[in-house]
Amino acid sequence: MKVCIDENLCQGHARCVYFAPDVFEIDDEGYANVREGMENVPADQQDNVRRAAANCPERTIIISE
Repeated sequence: MKVCIDENLCQGHARCVYFAPDVFEIDDEGYANVREGMENVPADQQDNVRRAAANCPERTIIISE
């Protein structure tokens, strides 16, 4: 699984960080990013990333299987 964030849509709700803190982080401006090296999501984090995507109010998390 690969994951990315549409930076044009992110509003900084940080729900992704709540559900998958090992994969997502908040930058200095308050917007979410995928942590460096986590673009290819490890198997043990995939459910967390799916929950994060489902709970993102702006639907900014893009998952490709």
